[in-house]
Amino acid sequence: MRGDETPRERKVFGTDGVRGMSNQGALTPQGVMSLGMAAGKIFRRGEHRHRVVIGKDTRLSGYMIEPALCAGFVAAGMDVLMLGPVPTPAMAMLTRSMRADLGVMISASHNPYHDNGLKFFGPDGYKLSDDLELEIEALMEEGVTDGLATPEKLGRAKRIDDAGPRYIEFAKSTLPRRLSLEGVRVVLDCANGAAYKTAPVVLWELGADVKAIGVEPNGFNINDGCGSTHPEKMQQAVLEYRADIGIALDGDADRVLISDEKGNLIDGDQILATIATSLQRQGKLRGEGVVGTVMANMGFEKFLGEHGMSLVRTKVGDRYVVEAMRERGMNVGGEPSGHVILSDYATTGDGLITALNVLRVVAEQDRPVSEVCDNFDAFPSILENVRFSGENPLKTDDVRKAIDAGNKALADKGRTVIRKSGTEPLIRVMAEGENEQLVRKVVDDICSAVRKAL
Repeated sequence: MRGDETPRERKVFGTDGVRGMSNQGALTPQGVMSLGMAAGKIFRRGEHRHRVVIGKDTRLSGYMIEPALCAGFVAAGMDVLMLGPVPTPAMAMLTRSMRADLGVMISASHNPYHDNGLKFFGPDGYKLSDDLELEIEALMEEGVTDGLATPEKLGRAKRIDDAGPRYIEFAKSTLPRRLSLEGVRVVLDCANGAAYKTAPVVLWELGADVKAIGVEPNGFNINDGCGSTHPEKMQQAVLEYRADIGIALDGDADRVLISDEKGNLIDGDQILATIATSLQRQGKLRGEGVVGTVMANMGFEKFLGEHGMSLVRTKVGDRYVVEAMRERGMNVGGEPSGHVILSDYATTGDGLITALNVLRVVAEQDRPVSEVCDNFDAFPSILENVRFSGENPLKTDDVRKAIDAGNKALADKGRTVIRKSGTEPLIRVMAEGENEQLVRKVVDDICSAVRKAL
């Protein structure tokens, strides 16, 4: 894009691929098939047989979206390998290892079952750039029927049965061979999602005593009162089972939150601090710091500075974290939500591998999780979501004035982050600072202004 060009408005893709209500908008069978045709045409480069791998989570709508997407790619002349339910990080890994031209994960991540989405991965296992996503959108607008494969060059489709076992072996290989989880009692919440088969097997084969919950998907219960978006179920199970650690994945297993043995929740910032300091001690932390987003807690940033590490902030979204990591040669990054990227192993967030690395640190230090993962005191932080429809209320004068007033009140002892969600029709209002009462008032005032603007 030239410097004098106005950035093109994104109509189909958001901050993490395509996402929305199933069977509406771009996520109807016709819309999904058009996406497959457009992406297939763009990634059909050269004269070789082109290949795309498709995975999905456990949502009911996956049964509708998968065949529509498959039809689009076949029409574009690409062979399709359908992997069935697999975690998003497994999709990214298998796109590379199976030498595919493209990978697509059918998932809405931590959203409820009625939503779904598509996450696209290039042949290197990384999510597509903004430019490529806009190219797909532009081709859809122009029309995708021209230039499709001739009858003799149509693609073929088949199912792959061993995708899960391949990922299981890969995940285990990220830990030192000498390390055993023998005697470690683990509560694992798979959110009735994509990792319900693979994650319990990995931990069990590494020797852990596993109490698995959220492993009975029925198409409707993904993320429903379970997983990393509702970690209280995992926290309670840790106390009931007297576990050493609790692990809560989200619906597509690219996020994780941890509970210590006391049932206390450990968020993504504390997880990043735990892993980063361990790698720093071993001389394996690249770039002398961590990549985070504007949502990273100020207490986390202060902790890193006290330990000779920097925090590089990006826009919200793991793709932007990954881009900054690649540009700066850094190998640890993530978000407070538990979206952690460890580029020594993966090209995207991997909840299971992140949890395994926490277990590695715990084993190396031979201390309980409550001590290993209690790295810093977080600044009081409050996040509220306001649902909206129609025009973006952040563009109104009254909301802007409320935000300016909040920033002025916090001054240099806090900050606000107010943004429109890229995956849901929500305005996310976050403030943090030294004075919790002031932070609460700032959030309430801004949320009130947003609601009045609706």
